[in-house]
Amino acid sequence: MLRTEHGLSERRACAAIGLERSVYHYEPRPNVDGPLVKLLLELAWQRPEQGFGKLFRRLRRMGHGWNHKRVYRIYCALKLNKRRKGKRRLPTRCPTPLVVPEAMNECWSADFMSDALWGDRRFRTFNVVDDFNREGLAIEVDFNLPAPRIVRTLDRIAAERGYPRKLRLDNGPEMISVTLADWAEQHNVLLEFIKPGRPMQNGFIERFNRSYREAVLDMYVFQSLHESQRTDGKMAEGIQRRTTTQVTGPSDAQGIFVNPKTGNL
Repeated sequence: MLRTEHGLSERRACAAIGLERSVYHYEPRPNVDGPLVKLLLELAWQRPEQGFGKLFRRLRRMGHGWNHKRVYRIYCALKLNKRRKGKRRLPTRCPTPLVVPEAMNECWSADFMSDALWGDRRFRTFNVVDDFNREGLAIEVDFNLPAPRIVRTLDRIAAERGYPRKLRLDNGPEMISVTLADWAEQHNVLLEFIKPGRPMQNGFIERFNRSYREAVLDMYVFQSLHESQRTDGKMAEGIQRRTTTQVTGPSDAQGIFVNPKTGNL
C-alpha cells in the first residue's frame, strides 16, 4: 500500500514499517517431505516391530535414495522411535488363605532374592521351603536363573522327597513361564500365584528369606559365586533348624512334629 498509494520505494516502505527486505521477498518452500512421511507411516504400520535401521533398508530396496539423516529426522518427528510398551496383563489371582498344611509336600513356597559380590556383580538365589514345617528344600545360587534351571532344581528336590501337590509363587517372569507350566502339568502340581504387590500372601517363604538375609547375605562379603554357594550350603541347615524350632517347638528338631495351633503331636 505504501508503494502504490504513496509512491515509496521498496527500501523506504520496508524501513517505514520496520520490515526486513529479505522477509518481504520470502516465499515458503513447498513441503517436499510429504511422500516420505506417507511411506514411512505405511511401512511402520505394516511392520510395527521394525526400527529405523530395517525401515531405512526397506526404503533403499524400494529404490528411494533419501539421505539417512533426513529419513531419521522425519522418523523421530513422527515419534516412531518412541514405541508404546505393552502392559503385561495377568489373569485375576485369587490364592487360598495362607494356612499351615497338615502334611509334608502338600504345599511348597518359592521365591527369588538378589545380592551382590564384592565386585558389585549381582547374583540371584532361588529359595524353596515346605510350608508344613518351613523346611528349606533348596537355595539355588547363580548369576542367571532361567525357567529351565528352576525346573531342574524342583526335579532334584522331588527326586529325594516326591513332588508337591501345590506350589505357591509370585508373578515373576520365570514363574509364569510356559516351561514351568508344562512341568506342573506333567507332574500334577497346582501352581498357585499370589496377587501382584502382595508378598505376604507368600508369607512362609518371605519369613525364610528374612532369616537368610540376616544370617547370610548381610553377614558375609562374597568374593566369588563359588564362595557364596559354599557358604549357603553350610548356613542353610542352621537357618532351617532355627526356623523349624521357632515354628513347631523343640520337639520338632528331634523329628517329632507338633501342631502349632493345637499343641498335639
